[in-house]
Amino acid sequence: MSGTTTSQEPRAGATPGRSRSRSRRRRITLLVAGGLATLLAWNTVAVRTETAEASGEQVVRVPGGDIHVAQSGPADAPAVVLLHGLAGSTAWWDPVLPALQGLHVVRIDLLGHGGSAKPTDGYGIEEQAGRVGAVLDRLGVRRATVVGHSTGGAVATSLAEQRRDLVGAVAVIDTGPRADAFLGESFVGDLMTTPVIGELIWRLRTDGAIRGAMSTAFTREVQVPDQLITDVRGLTYRSLNGTDEAVDAYLAQRTIPDRLADVDLPTLVIFGAQDRRWQPSSAQDYRRVPKARIEILDGVGHTPMFEDPDTTGSLLRDFATGTAPR
Repeated sequence: MSGTTTSQEPRAGATPGRSRSRSRRRRITLLVAGGLATLLAWNTVAVRTETAEASGEQVVRVPGGDIHVAQSGPADAPAVVLLHGLAGSTAWWDPVLPALQGLHVVRIDLLGHGGSAKPTDGYGIEEQAGRVGAVLDRLGVRRATVVGHSTGGAVATSLAEQRRDLVGAVAVIDTGPRADAFLGESFVGDLMTTPVIGELIWRLRTDGAIRGAMSTAFTREVQVPDQLITDVRGLTYRSLNGTDEAVDAYLAQRTIPDRLADVDLPTLVIFGAQDRRWQPSSAQDYRRVPKARIEILDGVGHTPMFEDPDTTGSLLRDFATGTAPR
């Protein structure tokens, strides 16, 4: 090749000593370059690690699968645990975070969702709740207000049933109280959870199909962030269907209000008056819970965190601070 010396013999006019000297210099240069590259690589890893730690994101290893967690706020402040619904993630809570500043906020991706592990089983509501409890134990959270949206409300309720030492209060947001109050998903959403057909559609899913399936999650006009779509694309069909089946089984055993009545903890119920997935009138079922406060949000659908984040965040903040241990 032009300009390249391929012979192992010294070039004309070069002495063997100079050739050896150049070879040593080349070796030293390569070693230095390699060392710099290694340092840069480690620096990149360190920066990424520090960024993750600064944002409070981490993965907690517990039996059944690794769980992704995002924390913010002072560790010694009242703790609020936020649990998303079916096909959700920690990102569904982003709009209410400003209202919760000053509290110790712990957002958790349930098994099969977001950045958490996605095994073939382990999606029972009781299992999910037990796993959340184990995560909070690992994080050093001793007492918390646990908030759940939709399916996350069932997990919050189950955690309260299992861990009276850990849960000081419960808030449920558009969590269907009983199975027969369900209005249904969108047409695409219903198909996605239909055996055989659903798995085929899931394999061929597009961003448009996902947005179509999400349509009944909102009543007000909402700009759905791309991250929500990305998180849904990251689900496996088993994690989606397994979680859907699990909440059906949990509701079939006993209603959420009856469970919360037995738990007898301070309870906040937030429900959109125009929810398109659960009968808005079913929110009145929670009147059976002795310590329940029910807030119906006018003009709001199934997802108050996005449709009315100011009101929702304010209600959660006041509830968490009002029920925190003194």
